Amino acid sequence: MVDQVLSWGRCHRFDHTLIIPGSIDEAREVVRSNSPILPFGLGRSYGDSCLNDNGTLIDTRRLDHFVSFDEQAGVLVCEAGVTLKAILELLLTKPRADCGNWFLHVVPGTKFVTVGGAIANDVHGKNHEVQGTFGCHVEWLELARSDGELLRCSNEQNQELLRATIGGLGLTGLITRAAIRLMAIPGPMLDVEHIRLRNLDDYFRVAEESRADWTHHAAWVDVLAKGKSAGRGIYTRSRFTKCERLSPAEKGGPSVPIELPTSLVRYPTIKMFNAFYRHKLFAETRREHCTPYDPAFFPLDGLQNWNRIYGPNGFYQYQCVVPRDAAASSVREMLNAIAEAGQGSFLTVLKEFGEIASPGLLSFPMAGTTLAVDFPNEGARTLELLDRLDAITSAAGGRVYVAKDGRAAPAMLTEGYPELDRFRQFIDPAFSSTFWRRNTFG
Repeated sequence: MVDQVLSWGRCHRFDHTLIIPGSIDEAREVVRSNSPILPFGLGRSYGDSCLNDNGTLIDTRRLDHFVSFDEQAGVLVCEAGVTLKAILELLLTKPRADCGNWFLHVVPGTKFVTVGGAIANDVHGKNHEVQGTFGCHVEWLELARSDGELLRCSNEQNQELLRATIGGLGLTGLITRAAIRLMAIPGPMLDVEHIRLRNLDDYFRVAEESRADWTHHAAWVDVLAKGKSAGRGIYTRSRFTKCERLSPAEKGGPSVPIELPTSLVRYPTIKMFNAFYRHKLFAETRREHCTPYDPAFFPLDGLQNWNRIYGPNGFYQYQCVVPRDAAASSVREMLNAIAEAGQGSFLTVLKEFGEIASPGLLSFPMAGTTLAVDFPNEGARTLELLDRLDAITSAAGGRVYVAKDGRAAPAMLTEGYPELDRFRQFIDPAFSSTFWRRNTFG
């Protein structure tokens, strides 16, 4: 069927031929007989990397079966359309024999992501410094190619193709199944601390002192603060804890039912929300014991379809990472540029990436500081600001997150991803995307 499919940012609106196979065999036949084709999970990529304008999307929502679970070793095998939400709900029902639970090593900011999507984007979480990316914990995956082959990719077989597929944006073939190594935890509840930050110096100080005892870290930042106040916000750190009370599976919160006729995210509402959030909800430090993982890891999932509040023009998410030696100056410069432009939104996040090497050839994380900001799409005004942020990122030796990009110049990608040419060798000739063609790599 022909349908208009949107990415999460809702800026790009293209017609696609959408095919929803009911089994892996059907999916392999679709891969063999269509071009250009691209896998599609739940569409949580913000830009155009998950889109294939005027081409075919192979929707994996029905490839959602669990295959096996080794409860002793903590290895889960499932089809690519299984969601992280489904995995976490399953793990709650299967405590470890020696007490405690199993959990995914890495979860992004939403649980509404498929396993295939998590691998193809090599997603990261709030604990990169201790667990790396999602791809670090893939034991093997199966990849359907357009020549009819179904290849097992692991560190023992087709290792280079494995590295190209992890973070490869769905361009190397269709992931059909994967084996994921799980993490042993004392229980699915968390100890959480929220600490008020006065400025960016506070952020780096708290981030450094949190490394020893806390596993998950991120800061919400008031994007309108500038000068000496740039970087003020709330730093949140957490760790799994033993708790008698178990975390129930979230049933899902309210939903934004329709795309709003105009964006609710404007300077006055951002200013009001940020002031309320910073002053009314938090004292200097607020501690929470036995907090369910859902609100701690996935706060935005509490409002379904929240992307619709940006109206018909949608929004861009800008995420970059800059090396540690340049982080303080370049992040300060970016925050001041955003504040001076009076753009941004309620959602601005700072966090640290560690030294653990990501396995994918196009994986985003590198040791340093990452900044993520949502910008309502105001046309040329917004694009000019994003270009300015690109220049700061590039000068610092950083890179943008291609899984969230929808407009960066090709030079940002060739400069930021030194293994790009190596990656090209593994692209399946029948696979392509709007992102890939936009950058004239296809």
